[in-house]
Amino acid sequence: QVQLVESGGGLVLAGGSLRLSCVASGRTANAYAMGWFRQYLGKPREFVAAITYNGNNTAYGDSVKGRSTISRDNAENTVWLEVSALKSEDTAVYYCAAPRWKWKPEVLTELRDYDYWGRGTQVTVSS
Repeated sequence: QVQLVESGGGLVLAGGSLRLSCVASGRTANAYAMGWFRQYLGKPREFVAAITYNGNNTAYGDSVKGRSTISRDNAENTVWLEVSALKSEDTAVYYCAAPRWKWKPEVLTELRDYDYWGRGTQVTVSS
């Protein structure tokens, strides 16, 4: 299995940007596709972004499409999420996730695709 730790959350002004990181542990942590999800209190967990294990393909949820970038640095086993033009609706706990299988060639966008989750990092957007 892989262990995931998110960081970078906090209080951000509306219209600003954020940069979250997810560090994956494990001998082959760089062999996994990765995804970002978010969840606000009382709401379902929502897909935000995903990236293949090699970083060649990405996907974004409708709520952040056009203002978000997911990237990875396999040398550091880190996946980044950047979101700009923040609004109050972006307030949520942000989670990174990984599937159980390595070397998946496709980008994974469904909640059911993922098996390992970080504890999340809180993002609060002040308007």
